[in-house]
Amino acid sequence: MSDGSTIARLSERIAERAGADPESSWTAKLLARGPEKCAEKFGEESVEAIIEAVRGDREKLASEAADAIYHLLVMCRARDVSLADIEAVLEAREGRSGIDEKAARQSGG
Repeated sequence: MSDGSTIARLSERIAERAGADPESSWTAKLLARGPEKCAEKFGEESVEAIIEAVRGDREKLASEAADAIYHLLVMCRARDVSLADIEAVLEAREGRSGIDEKAARQSGG
């Protein structure tokens, strides 16, 4: 997974299914319910991942993290934010200290 290809394929699949019949696709069903529902579902999955991180169950955490990533991408799709948009932000931050980057965001720079 180090090359990001799995996540890129997942993102493409979400885009393909966005216009599908909501009765035949979970992705289409979520998107049809609107950005707020997509955000709610991402929040639920994130909490489940947090719970497994606290519990220390690696397998369950991996599973819940996968669910959270999927729902993050669906939520972003609902607001027309692509994986490429997210990657561009990450690339702009690359090589910069997290502390420096956070300070720059807080100061508006």
